[in-house]
Amino acid sequence: MLGQFTRGLVSVASAMTQPKTAGLLLTSRLYHEKVVEHYDNPRNVGSFDKDDPTVGTGLVGSPACGDVMKLQIKVDENTGKIVDTCFKTFGCGSAIASSSVATEWIKGRQMEEVLTIKNSDIAKHLSLPPVKLHCSMLAEDAIKAAVKDYQKKKAKREDNNSSPPDGQATVVG
Repeated sequence: MLGQFTRGLVSVASAMTQPKTAGLLLTSRLYHEKVVEHYDNPRNVGSFDKDDPTVGTGLVGSPACGDVMKLQIKVDENTGKIVDTCFKTFGCGSAIASSSVATEWIKGRQMEEVLTIKNSDIAKHLSLPPVKLHCSMLAEDAIKAAVKDYQKKKAKREDNNSSPPDGQATVVG
């Protein structure tokens, strides 16, 4: 991860000391300062117990680049508000930054509201180049998967609470 960033810096440093070729300065391999900030100081890194009924887990990956992202939400069951969130990401600086930004944006918001966050919003915020847009797409997919997982757990609990205990018949009158 850091190696890619460092190679970019080395490329730029050598380009600055070499005569410019047709005005080309190799800056395209550098990460934007917001990406570097979230990479160096990621927010909300960690994980929750996936078996906690108030936790939703989204695990997504991109076989094309090898990035894997786990994003978790902890939901207040009475209000539906996301009270805490965390992530673990294996991938490039843009994937880590996208995860970090996503957790900042969803904490304290209603589940329905976070589903409106689009990868294009994250990409724009981080100034991701087109070749790194898949990272922001993973973040959007991870948010949706975490919400879906929480809703599935909640529905299962509600079904279990409304079903009669085993061995008892339901009387319909």
